[in-house]
Amino acid sequence: MTDPKAVPASDPESGEVSEADRLRVLLRTPAYLKALLFSALIGVPVSLAAFWFLVGLHQLEHVLWADLPKALGLGAPPAWWPLPLLAVAGVVVGLVVTRLPGAGGHVPAGGLHAGGSSAAALPGVVVAAVASLPLGAVLGPEAPLIALGGGLALLFRHLVRAPATPQSTALLGAAGAAAAIAAIFGNPLVAAVLLIEVAGVGGPQLFVVMLPALLSSGVGAVVFTGFGRWTGLETGSLTARFPTAPPRLDTGDVVWSIVLAAGVGALVHLVIIGGRLTAAFVAASPFVRTVVCAVGAGGCAGLYAVVTGRTPVEVASSGQATLVELAADPHAWSVGVLLALLLFKGAAYALCLGSLRGGLVFPVLFLGAAAGVLLAPLPGLGVIPGAAAGMAAASAAALRLPVSSVVLVVLVLGNSETIPVVILAAVTAFVVAELLPPGPPLTPRRPRGARVRSGPA
Repeated sequence: MTDPKAVPASDPESGEVSEADRLRVLLRTPAYLKALLFSALIGVPVSLAAFWFLVGLHQLEHVLWADLPKALGLGAPPAWWPLPLLAVAGVVVGLVVTRLPGAGGHVPAGGLHAGGSSAAALPGVVVAAVASLPLGAVLGPEAPLIALGGGLALLFRHLVRAPATPQSTALLGAAGAAAAIAAIFGNPLVAAVLLIEVAGVGGPQLFVVMLPALLSSGVGAVVFTGFGRWTGLETGSLTARFPTAPPRLDTGDVVWSIVLAAGVGALVHLVIIGGRLTAAFVAASPFVRTVVCAVGAGGCAGLYAVVTGRTPVEVASSGQATLVELAADPHAWSVGVLLALLLFKGAAYALCLGSLRGGLVFPVLFLGAAAGVLLAPLPGLGVIPGAAAGMAAASAAALRLPVSSVVLVVLVLGNSETIPVVILAAVTAFVVAELLPPGPPLTPRRPRGARVRSGPA
């Protein structure tokens, strides 16, 4: 067997070592093998923590938006219902941002990040997410889960007194984040692809980081799924299962999907810029302006309910449950309702991106699907190809992760027939969003009295 300490040279004359040989040597080192084993073990507690975290969010949301209105004799939530809930969310998040280490996690308008996790920031991340998501923030749970997974992994390393090195911090942070992402999306493949693009690494270094992440996410997915079936508790499911089989794609589907993707990509880009402008507005006075923006998002939901006569939950939420309803009966949504939904939910999304805490993925997938259903009556464009193209375009424009967007949308839709449309839409929207003016840069908030502790993950 080759001596692990011997580093083979690809060029005997120059003595230069090939990247592939470096990778083989690294995979034989005891320290890296221990990191792989620890990553597999991390997947179990992180996935269990993610499971209970999501169960808690799901149950609390049901209590606040279904049980409590019924208990008060209101039946469905009235138009004014989001205002007090989101006001409370704004107050709590404002206090977290100004008082706790880590400021409750990164500002969602800055995009999806896999780094910056720390054990010290965990309480603030959890409190901010619990205050934001169940109370009606137009955000998803993926960003808090990434921070939760990475922070717990580093906390477990500290508890077992494992050596803390820059490399181990990166590997374990990625592994914990991957296990948590696999929990929310229900698939370890999404976790691996997301981290590939979010980390922005390549070559052999990619495998060094991704092997622990993929291993941890696989273990986490098994534990998360099995534990959910054993307890019978629900965490919510990000799916869009249309009642009819997807049609065979034709020229109209392909052409219209490219046009739709360009328009959706441009509009989502404007919404993200709106989120960054909101973040800049909030940074001047974090507590007060966080409350103002949160109440503004609640006002958007209330206005939607007044204008359409429908429930404000369709705006004041991540869009996870509403996406399931839209896919189950897309024809039940009129043109006027879809237009109002895109307008008010888009505005609320921009306000929440710059003020509250959560992730970008869930709301933008729903907005893309709604845009696709709205434009489905175009000659030659079907409902399913339109929704697929809209979801891919919206996620690629918001996340700027085209490969991850393709994988995510294909898994959410659960079919392979629309893959060509999904790819074309994601690439088109990504290019359009990149070519448009980037908007103002997002400056991290460092409020007085809050210590921001972060490390590479």
